[in-house]
Amino acid sequence: MTAPPTTAPDTSLSPWQRWTVLAIVSSALLLIALDNTILYTALPTLSSELGATSSEQLWIINAYPLMMAGLLLGSGALGDRFGHKRVFQVGLVIFGVASVIAAFSPTPQQLIAGRLLLGIGAAAMMPATLALIRISFAVERERNLAIGVWAATATVGMALGPIVSGALLAQFWWGSVFLINVPIVLLASALMIAIGPRNITNPARRWDAISSAQALIGMAAAVLAIKTWAEAPLNWSVAITSTLVGVVVLTVFVRRQVRLMRTTEPLVDFAIFRNRGFSGGVVAAGVSIFAIVGLQLVITQRYQLVEGFTPLQAGLLVSAVAAASLPFALLGGAVLHRVGLLVLIGGGITAAALGSVLSAVAAAQDSMGLLIAGLVVAGAGLGASMSVASTAIMGNVPPRRAGMAASLEEVSYEFGGLVGVATMGSLLTFIYTRTLTLPPEHAAWETEAPAAALQQGEEQVAAAAAEAFDAAYLGVLIAVAVVMMCGAVASSYLLRHYTPGTESQKYPHNH
Repeated sequence: MTAPPTTAPDTSLSPWQRWTVLAIVSSALLLIALDNTILYTALPTLSSELGATSSEQLWIINAYPLMMAGLLLGSGALGDRFGHKRVFQVGLVIFGVASVIAAFSPTPQQLIAGRLLLGIGAAAMMPATLALIRISFAVERERNLAIGVWAATATVGMALGPIVSGALLAQFWWGSVFLINVPIVLLASALMIAIGPRNITNPARRWDAISSAQALIGMAAAVLAIKTWAEAPLNWSVAITSTLVGVVVLTVFVRRQVRLMRTTEPLVDFAIFRNRGFSGGVVAAGVSIFAIVGLQLVITQRYQLVEGFTPLQAGLLVSAVAAASLPFALLGGAVLHRVGLLVLIGGGITAAALGSVLSAVAAAQDSMGLLIAGLVVAGAGLGASMSVASTAIMGNVPPRRAGMAASLEEVSYEFGGLVGVATMGSLLTFIYTRTLTLPPEHAAWETEAPAAALQQGEEQVAAAAAEAFDAAYLGVLIAVAVVMMCGAVASSYLLRHYTPGTESQKYPHNH
């Protein structure tokens, strides 16, 4: 039996309460999005101060989205069972405590642990942010506008991460990039208690801990496999073992969900992907975040390590993505009913692919002006596509599947970012290590992280490292452009015949 929906609108809320709830969940979402990218400009600094290796650097970044993506599917069910307001508040507390732990970490290992705890708090909050919007806004027109603001906040938050980080590092130590979360967490928690919607529980809704664990282990193994295959020298035992574990566990997860579809409510009902609008939205969300993290990760590192930019300067450089994405995100939501999903999603990702190509050409020609132009074009396309991806996903499922749809949307965001960091970070290391050529007396630097060779090596070592890093930088930008082109083709194909409300597009109720 399917549990009754727990996202019925709370009609008792006044207009100011509804919009204040939107501000609360948007502020929490802003923190979640910022923490996805805020370490990109801080990474060289904290790596130097903590002595983090290349592998530890990747896990410092990946631990957060990995834990979040692995737990998101189950946290939506927890919100249905115990109430989205309560789960949101618990997530806020965990996020605040984890921020303090991360800020004062004395070792890379403790920082990774703090990032894992941050991921747990974010996973609790993320599905609740959309569910609380759905609960608070009974009028469809207002709700669509609120979801548009939600999507724009997520886009801008990720784009602003490097800027906020750079500004903080210009005045404070690296731990400040985490402590900034604490006052916002305290204020949001107090406001939600005071004026939030009522907490609606559904004890009949079950939480499948086994499926959640399978998703987490499977994705962790997959990320470890991607990272290990790119390392030099290659650790064959870890690479093969992690690949096998990832394939086996994720296969078992899928088989379990298919089996549960016949008897109860699974974490993922794969029949939902038959809806072209839903699937197109998922593809748009995943590849859009992939592009943002791929571009920001490599550009901020390259301009700090090779060009000598400060963290703030590097953050301001990639702010072109945020500056272009915000107006187009708001415009996309406003014109969706006129132009449709295909134009905004397919066209937006195509524009982002073009911007990525321009960025790669700029790298080959070492042109700052062309790079900024590429980032602006990419940001405009990403803003247009991401602003309506949420509407495409949430608007194409019945209310009883809203929690699952919200979780799947956020998994697509987080997994897109996770894969972006893992693959692009690993590709960066792969090309760098295989193009770095040093004389025998300096061979020891070949196993050091790029930051160490560029900042601490002798002139000959630093010059060779810069040349190798530039080759890796260009390779990553080309890879991002290729992925975006594939995403444009896939989303356009899914949405080519999509018409909202037609029977063929509806969620398959006969399941």
